[in-house]
Amino acid sequence: MPELIVTPRNFMDMLAALAAKHDMLYDSFFICEAVFRSLPPLGKKYALQMVYVSAPVAATGFEEWVIDEYKPTKHKVAIDRLLQLGVFVEVRDGQEQISKSMPSNNGNTSCCNQSTHPKLLQRGLMRRDGAAPKLTEKGLHFLLMETNAQLWYIVREYISSADERGVDSTELISFLLELGTLGVGAAYSLDPLTNAQSIAIKDLAELGLVKLIILTIHESQSRKDSRFFIPTKLATNLSPNLSDTSSSKEGFVVVETNFRIYAHSTSKLHCEILCLFSSVEYQLPNLIVGAITKESIYSAFEDGITAEQIISFLQQNAHPRVADKIPPVPDNVTDQIRLWETDRNRVEMIPSHLYEEDYL
Repeated sequence: MPELIVTPRNFMDMLAALAAKHDMLYDSFFICEAVFRSLPPLGKKYALQMVYVSAPVAATGFEEWVIDEYKPTKHKVAIDRLLQLGVFVEVRDGQEQISKSMPSNNGNTSCCNQSTHPKLLQRGLMRRDGAAPKLTEKGLHFLLMETNAQLWYIVREYISSADERGVDSTELISFLLELGTLGVGAAYSLDPLTNAQSIAIKDLAELGLVKLIILTIHESQSRKDSRFFIPTKLATNLSPNLSDTSSSKEGFVVVETNFRIYAHSTSKLHCEILCLFSSVEYQLPNLIVGAITKESIYSAFEDGITAEQIISFLQQNAHPRVADKIPPVPDNVTDQIRLWETDRNRVEMIPSHLYEEDYL
């Protein structure tokens, strides 16, 4: 089979990219559970059947386990995913595939050893413009991402920099996956956590994945402070079965056919994001009113924002009253935004040389 190239977009793609560490990865119960849940139905069937098979199975043997109509599509998808994640290993000379053992014991996990959240947010997202920091082009793209995509961008950077901090990335992934399985709103004591895990929890609290609280317990004449962390709803996005889909949230933007924008929001951040590609006319306590103009769109293009990013943001954040409509953003608005981008990119500037004399 050809070599599979994986672009890390979530935990499972990141695990697939860590092919050299698959043996260590599957020492974690939470990673094993997460990998199994992320498999397609046919992949789960193959994995469970291979648990009871001690000898290698020929590639043609798998085809006998599935009906003919699934062989060209679902069968190939399942096998490719199992190979990507290292659950199956291909033996090319014998044309066989064997199952990789996935232990179910739950070992202790550890996390990072220092807080790197401030550095993380500035990694490519901001630059110093004099004394004040300023968003880069990548930072503007980040603002227009859907919430899940923003979370995965930060988590991916957080994990990828683990080795630089002397932290095993497999342990960090296991800890984050464990957090994704905890109950939302439930309080968990910080006492059982290692020092490294406690530092990681503080970083995650800054991201809004958990809340830290201190409870004072009075026992007879003594007083004891107990520390707890509470996973937020955002932490459920760390669960692999939720990471590939957008989290359910209420949008706030209504776009009319006359290019007017009405944003039902009290957030200053929402107002600043809308200012990136629209002209905000006035802001009420719970309503932002503006318009999409050629000048505002061209200003966004100058900052490196694309037409598709603007359209995607408006569609993902459409108000519930218009979110069910097809399309949620009027066609004439999206078409015009794309036309403005086409007009701007009609002429391409490239470096060139001018020879004023004939040297031949």
